Amino acid sequence: MTRLRNYFLTGFIVCAPLAITVYIVWSLVGWVDSWVRPYIPHRYDPDTYLPIHIPGFGLVVAIVGITLIGFLTANIVGRSIVIFGERILSRMPLVRGVYKALKQIFETVLSNKSEMFRTVGMVEYPRKGVWSIVFVAGEKQTEINAKLDAEGDPLTAVFMPCTPNPTTGFLMYVPKSEVVILDMTIEDGAKLIVSAGLVAPEYDGKLITANGETIDGVIANPTLAEIAQGAAQPARSKRTASSRPNR
Repeated sequence: MTRLRNYFLTGFIVCAPLAITVYIVWSLVGWVDSWVRPYIPHRYDPDTYLPIHIPGFGLVVAIVGITLIGFLTANIVGRSIVIFGERILSRMPLVRGVYKALKQIFETVLSNKSEMFRTVGMVEYPRKGVWSIVFVAGEKQTEINAKLDAEGDPLTAVFMPCTPNPTTGFLMYVPKSEVVILDMTIEDGAKLIVSAGLVAPEYDGKLITANGETIDGVIANPTLAEIAQGAAQPARSKRTASSRPNR
């Protein structure tokens, strides 16, 4: 039973992420199709001529349309149209705030990659002795640094995400000396936050135990082969114990 349970867990680890990924991609394709297909003329829709439904045609049209808009915007005429449209939006009291905020976020994330989160760190929060994972944004000289930098320790903007949704959290300005920089990547930090600490990144450094012993090459996450191999360990241990002579 132990071996069957381990085999089931191994298969579940393989199938569950694959099924969830397929479901998310399929839902995204269906969502884009539901928005784009109503605006496609019937003579250009393949469903009009084919007996079966072809998913993803709306997504392809959306990608081509967005690329075409980007090409036209790069020209002088297209840039003038965009500037004229932004002037109209800037005169709308409610719309202009939302548009400017979203535009700045997308420009920061997609265009200026040097300003993105590239470092994972830890700060003592919410009290002394309790550590939280943060994404370090940078040390840009802003009004906040000028007003609060009294002791010469530069302030660092850090984003502390929440579990299990790393897109929400708190923006904090912490002295640089109080931020402990980690070697893990942003992807590993996001996995650690989403899994609530269950999926920890691999660490090949040296760890010191409570007894003062040094452990080299500690791996936090076992692979599927190791999990499957563990299914046969209880049976082998039982056979070894039964083969011992009775004293």
